[in-house]
Amino acid sequence: MTLDVGCGRNKHPGAIGIDRNRDTAADVVCDLDRFPYPFRDSQFDQIRLIHVIEHVADVIATLEELHRLARPGGVIRIETPHYTDFSSFCDPTHRWHLNSFSFRYFGDRNGGFGYYTRARMRERRVHVKLLRLWKWLGFELAVNHSFTFRKFWEHYLCFLVRGKAILFELEVLKG
Repeated sequence: MTLDVGCGRNKHPGAIGIDRNRDTAADVVCDLDRFPYPFRDSQFDQIRLIHVIEHVADVIATLEELHRLARPGGVIRIETPHYTDFSSFCDPTHRWHLNSFSFRYFGDRNGGFGYYTRARMRERRVHVKLLRLWKWLGFELAVNHSFTFRKFWEHYLCFLVRGKAILFELEVLKG
């Protein structure tokens, strides 16, 4: 079963949609910043947040709630603008401006900051989308092929070779 959080009008086919806006395709209307959501623990195989995480009040609390809702081994799929893309800052409802390392607190490579949450997830995939020119020149392939190059890009190159969006697939670990 799939949960589409912040589904808007384009709910993922076959998913249960949840949104705060009544004028959407949501099956359940509720405040996405108030927990718990009205679902049982470990109910979903997949949870999708497509251009939603940048709007929530508390990213860590939201991911902890999604961790509760996902079954062990379930996948949380998040897509968000990269903080160097103009869309990250031109929307006044965006509260967070994220990069490809923004969810590291939930995994093994937490940089010593794993104590912020007990919810554990493994990064199955992180894919950075770059602006068309940089993709065409091969930078997108390099950024996504090597963790070391992605880190170098985030630290030194991303304001020149700008990102467009980031896709995360996080596997939920429980027990």
